[in-house]
Amino acid sequence: MIQAEDLSKQFGDYWAVDGLSFDVYPGQVLALLGQNGSGKTTTVRMLTSILAPTRGWARIAGFDVVQSPEQVRASVGMLTEQHGLYLRMTGLEYLDFFGKIYHLDSEVREKRIREWLEYFSLAEVSKRPIGQYSKGMRQKLALARTMIHEPPVLLLDEPTSAMDPESAQLVRNAIGKLRIEQRTIIICTHNLVEAEMLADKIAIIYRGRILTSGTVEELKRSLLGPAEYEVRLRGKWPLGTLNLPPGVIPIGTSETGQRFRIEEPQASNPILLKELIKTGAEVVALQELPRTLEQVYLAAMTKVNRA
Repeated sequence: MIQAEDLSKQFGDYWAVDGLSFDVYPGQVLALLGQNGSGKTTTVRMLTSILAPTRGWARIAGFDVVQSPEQVRASVGMLTEQHGLYLRMTGLEYLDFFGKIYHLDSEVREKRIREWLEYFSLAEVSKRPIGQYSKGMRQKLALARTMIHEPPVLLLDEPTSAMDPESAQLVRNAIGKLRIEQRTIIICTHNLVEAEMLADKIAIIYRGRILTSGTVEELKRSLLGPAEYEVRLRGKWPLGTLNLPPGVIPIGTSETGQRFRIEEPQASNPILLKELIKTGAEVVALQELPRTLEQVYLAAMTKVNRA
């Protein structure tokens, strides 16, 4: 649904985006992570035919971003950092205006406007001028506008910015619903917890290039190494009496527990438990230690800064 090959944009002597290649399929969510100025916004602008690539190409829903800009824009719902809200309009007028731009007939327009206003709890304020809305309310209205024409592709820049936890959960639920409907979504965000919750794939961008990409689990393994587990016992650890299976490496101990780096947990963990039981150890827990997307991101940044 989204294809990019060697996608690049040059401003003067500066390459804001330099050689991005990726695919996103129907029903997938791709999170683009990176510092401010890394090229995320420029990438999104090329994908929506706002900027023409200097080199390379991209297609949205089968349409080339240079050759078919009108079809690309009709296929995309875009949420930018600056929402472009018309503050003198009411929320109702604003959504109706954009529904007309997308050539929705009055019955469809009215139905979708009502559904999204109710979903985002904006129905009661829909007749107020947008200038009276809070930041969170404006964000929700902009999201409703992004989705009103039911595009197959959504490009969302910080979709839960300025939202309270309840509203942010509504947005995450909406993204989950859109994924089930086989919409294709790119999210640009600094919220790494949210990216880990929502994204099927992650791409970390640095100075216009993709440093690394893959699923969260793939990135954890490649940047942080094999999974780490902790065994906790009731009573003291049976030091010196345990026959460890291959690929299980002790990395730290306490009076009642031990941490291991385990290459193949599905194969090794049952053997490790059997060995513990042989020693008479009373196992309270064998659990994987949590590793976050934030750790992955920081590891990637550390690696590139050392290069």
